[in-house]
Amino acid sequence: MIMPRYRAMKVAMLSGLIVHGAAGGADSRVEAYKPPAPTTSTSVLSAPNLSAPTSQISPPQLQISPPPAAAPEVTADGSALTGLTAAQLFDLADQARVAERLPDAEAIYRALARDPEQSVRSEARFRLGMMLGDQQRHADAALAFRAILDEEPGATRVRLELARVLAAMGDEGRARQQLRQAQASGLPPQVALVVDQFASALRSNRRFGGNFEIAMAPDSNINRATSAKQLDTIIAPLTLSDDAREQSGIGVHVSGQVFARIGLAPNLMLVPRLSGDGTFYRESQFNDLSGSALLGLEWQTGRSRIMPSAGVTWRTYGGKRYNRTETADLRWTRQIGRRAQSDVGLSYGRAHYYTNELQDGELFSLNAGVERALSARTGVGVRLSGTRQTARDPGYATTSGGVTVLGWRDMGRTTVFANVAARKLESDARLYPFPDRRKEWFLRGSVGATFRQIEVGGFSPVVRVAYERNSSTVGIYDYRRTTFDLGITRAF
Repeated sequence: MIMPRYRAMKVAMLSGLIVHGAAGGADSRVEAYKPPAPTTSTSVLSAPNLSAPTSQISPPQLQISPPPAAAPEVTADGSALTGLTAAQLFDLADQARVAERLPDAEAIYRALARDPEQSVRSEARFRLGMMLGDQQRHADAALAFRAILDEEPGATRVRLELARVLAAMGDEGRARQQLRQAQASGLPPQVALVVDQFASALRSNRRFGGNFEIAMAPDSNINRATSAKQLDTIIAPLTLSDDAREQSGIGVHVSGQVFARIGLAPNLMLVPRLSGDGTFYRESQFNDLSGSALLGLEWQTGRSRIMPSAGVTWRTYGGKRYNRTETADLRWTRQIGRRAQSDVGLSYGRAHYYTNELQDGELFSLNAGVERALSARTGVGVRLSGTRQTARDPGYATTSGGVTVLGWRDMGRTTVFANVAARKLESDARLYPFPDRRKEWFLRGSVGATFRQIEVGGFSPVVRVAYERNSSTVGIYDYRRTTFDLGITRAF
C-alpha cells in the first residue's frame, strides 16, 4: 500500500532530523548536526518501557510500506519540506521524541491522526497517547486512546492503556469498567489471564481528584407537584395555590465532587470527599441544592474493595434549609468472573427536617447491583434497593423497594445509554387530613447520548431526556414530569 504524501512541514520543526528517502541520498539531514539515534517506535504492536502486563498485549500491527521512489522536496524559499509520507513522518516524530523536542513530536502525531487511512490514524494516536501519558498529561492521553477505541473497539491493548490513565486520574470505577469491556471482547486464554493480572494490580495513586458536570435543564415540573387544582380531604376539598401546583421552567443543573486519597497502608486509604448537586431557576423559590461531606476508608483485598464512610448530608430548597442527615454507610464491590462486578451498599442515617419536625426519624437503606460487559461496545446493569424511613408522625414513615435496569452502547464516537426504574412505596398510616394511606408507584425512564464528535478542552456534549410518573393515592404526591438536559461531560 502506498501512503499518501503530506503537505509541507516547516524546516524549523524538522531541523536536525534525518529524512529517510529524501533527495540527496538515502539519509538527508535538514540541518547539519546529528540528532540522537531514533528509538524503536512505540507502536500498537510493541511499546518499550511499559510495565507488565500491558506490554504483553498487542493489537494488530500497523503495516506501513516503504516510501515511494519520489523524494520530498524543500520549497523554493527553503522554509518547508513537502511530499513526506506517513512512514517518514512517523520516523521524524520518533526522532523528535528521543531528542526531547516533544512539541514537535506532538505536532507530527496530531497531523498523522487526521490521515484518511484508519491504521495510520490509530498508530499516530497510540504513540501520541503513550507520549502524553509519560508527560503526566493523562486527560489528553485518555482522549487519544478513546479516539482509537471509537473506531476499533476490539483494540485490547489500547483499552488497557485507557484504563491505566483513568486510574491515574483517580477514576478507578471507569477504569475497571474498561477492563470488563476488554474481557468481553473474547480474548485468548493467555491474554485474558494477563488482563486479570492487570485488574488485580490496578489502583489509583492520585492523591487528589474530582469531577464536574453542568447542563441546561428544561423541566415540565420543577417542584414535582400535582397538576390538580383541588385535593380531597376528610374535612373539605383543599384548593391549591399556583405555587403549590405543577410549575415548568428552565434551569441550570450543576453537579460535582472533590476527594483526596491518603495512604495509610499498602491496601488501605483514607478518603475524605465533598460532593454537591444543584438545580437553579430564575424563580429562586424552586432552587434545589444538596451536598455531602464524608470521611471514609478504602480497603482493597483481592477482587474486593470495602469502603466504610460516615458524615453529613444536607439539602436546601428555595434558599432555605430543608433537611440534614447524619449518615454512615458501608459499600462492598467485588469482581465476578472477568466481565462483571457486584456492588452492595448498606446505610443508616438520622434525619432532621427544619420545616416539619414530624418527619424527623431514621433512615435504613440496602441496595445491591450487578454490572456486566456484554461486549467491547455494550454493557448492562441491574440494581435492587430497599429503604425504611421512620418518623414522629407515622403518616410520614414509609417503606419502599425498587429495581433499576440500565444499559449503554458505544456507536462509533457516540455513546448511547438508557435506564428504567420502578419503585413501590407505602406509608405506615394515613397522613392527616387526607382520606387514604399513602400508596404509590414511581416509574422513571431516561435515554441519552454523549457525542464525542464535538470535543473542546476534553469535554463533549451530553443529552438526556427523562420521564417520571409518580402515581399516588395521596393527591399532593401524584405528579408527572419530563426533563431535558443539554450539558457537557468528559469526552473519555
